[in-house]
Parts: sequence; structure tokens; C-alpha cells
Amino acid sequence: MRLATLNDGSRDGSLVVVSADNRRYTPAGGIAGTMQEAFDRWQEAEPQLRALAVRLDIGQSEGRPLVEANCLAPLPRAYQWAEASVYTRHLELMHGGRGEDMPASFWVDPLISEGASSRFLAPREPIMLPEEALELDGGFGLDFEASLAVITDDVPMGVSASEALRHIKLIALVNCITLRHLVPSEIAKGFGFFKSKPAASFAPIAVTPDEFGRQWQGGKLAGRLLVTINTRRFGDLNPALDMAFDYGQIIAHAACTRRLPAGSLISAGAVSNGDPARGPGRPISWGGNGYACIAEMRMMETVDYGHPDTRFLTDGDVVHIEMVDPRGQSCFGAIEQEVKRI
Repeated sequence: MRLATLNDGSRDGSLVVVSADNRRYTPAGGIAGTMQEAFDRWQEAEPQLRALAVRLDIGQSEGRPLVEANCLAPLPRAYQWAEASVYTRHLELMHGGRGEDMPASFWVDPLISEGASSRFLAPREPIMLPEEALELDGGFGLDFEASLAVITDDVPMGVSASEALRHIKLIALVNCITLRHLVPSEIAKGFGFFKSKPAASFAPIAVTPDEFGRQWQGGKLAGRLLVTINTRRFGDLNPALDMAFDYGQIIAHAACTRRLPAGSLISAGAVSNGDPARGPGRPISWGGNGYACIAEMRMMETVDYGHPDTRFLTDGDVVHIEMVDPRGQSCFGAIEQEVKRI
């Protein structure tokens, strides 16, 4: 089952069911008016939404063309948004960039921080920042992080990792926007992140795990995560690889001391695939595995050449993030955002 939220001018939009080919939709208002309403009554709403999806796919329910630009984030705002960082290559590079060693505890349990959840950006909504934030020789160091996130129903406190997997109801594609130059000062205070993590953006369609078949195994989702900047390929990664913790373990850690409400969003953080064949002196390519964020490429450039060459995002840049299945079909639709000055 595939769900999306259309922009109807309200904060929470209108819930719709999307066809298997992502091309058509039908309103779900007779079942649940919004995504959060569906999650609040998930046990009752899910079978009705699934039945509507079947009717849409076999032509018994009239479908309308889905325009991704008319969509909000699948869950436009949430009671809980947590961002983990479980790709150890990413952690090693980010700590190395700050002149720090990666703590051994990162191998024991996942790092998780809470993010801004009062409003998520729509898949085609611009990334808006003040002019001083986008200066090339300073600014805030605007970066993207191509990531996956899961949406859960009510998760009890103390849930086990295996049981936590059963609480995953939808999977989504997210751009966890990060202002890299603001990170060090926040981390130095021993608290962070806040200023350095503005609102994240989401691809238009959220998908139930069973839609992915064998791509979804052991709490990890395989596929090709494709990232471009200004139409130039930047990354071609597999989110199932190089995860130190799966989504069951991440959720269990998040719910260790609290209950997670229905509609909780939890990301695994920037996808990062190691490349054993890549060594110092080997030319850096925007193709191949590539990167899911600019900061990693800058770190590798520094390792190889003594300085970073790739700049952070600035006014007019366009980021495109999309994941495709083995047949090349888009899994979630695309995030495509232009950077603009306020």
C-alpha cells in the first residue's frame, strides 16, 4: 500500500491512496482525512485503506493523476521525529573532520537525536535560508543528507528489537538538511543539534514494508538511492549496506525510556557505503557509490588532497533524491528542491 498527502491548503493536507505505479490516486477521506488520523486509528484504518488500494489498482475505484508537486510530506507534521546515525563510515568521517575519535559506544547502541517535527518540507518545496547563510566563503554550510525513515504505530516503552519491527507501518524517503558550519559550536556545548538541523523534507509517497518483497529484510531496505546536484550524479548507494543497527534496534533504543506515539518518524541517518577499492590517490568520482551528503565528499577530498574542493549548497542549486527498485521504478517519488534566499 502506498499513501500520500495532497496539499489542500491546510496544515495536515488530505490523505490519499496511491496506485502501485505511483501514477494515480484516490481520496481516502471516507476512511481517514489525514495521515495522522489514520495512524491514530491504524488497526481499524489499515485494512480499509488496503482494500481501497486494491480497488484503485484493479480499476474499481476511479483514479486521478498524481502530481508530485501537489503533495506535502506524507506526514506533514509529527508528534515525534528522531534522527539516528547508524552508518559507521559517515560517523567516522564526521568525527575525523572535527578532529575527534569515534567513541566505542557507537558500536554498542545507536546515536539518536530529536529533530524539528512541527512542520516538514514538501518534496518540491525550496530550501529557504537568509543570504548570510548561503555565502560561499562562510555561511552555514548548507548540506543535504539522503536518508530513509520509518513511521510507526504506538510503540510501548521497553520494546525488544524484534518486536519493534512489527510496529513499522510505512517507510519514507527523507532529506535531513544539515547546516554543517553550525554543528561544531553546538556539539562543543555538549547538547546540540538545534540550529544546525532545520526542517527535513520528504518524498511524496510513503510505502508499507510488504510492498518491497525481498528488498525489505532484517529491518533494512535494499535498493538504489540516487542523488544528483544540478542534474550531475553525486551518489548511487544501497541503504541496506553498512548499517551498524537495523530499524528494529533503532526503534528499541528510542523506546527504551519512553513510549513512541502513533505516527512517530525515525530515520537511520545519512546513507554511507564503504568502498574498499578506494584508496588515497585514486580519483574521486561523482558516480560509483558516491555520497549521500556533501560533507563526506569534502572529507575524502581533504584526505586525498589536503583540502576540500566541493562547495556546500548555495542559491540556485537543485538537489534531487530518489530511490528505485530492481525494475527501475521509483519507490517513493522524488525529492527535488532548489535552494533560495529569503
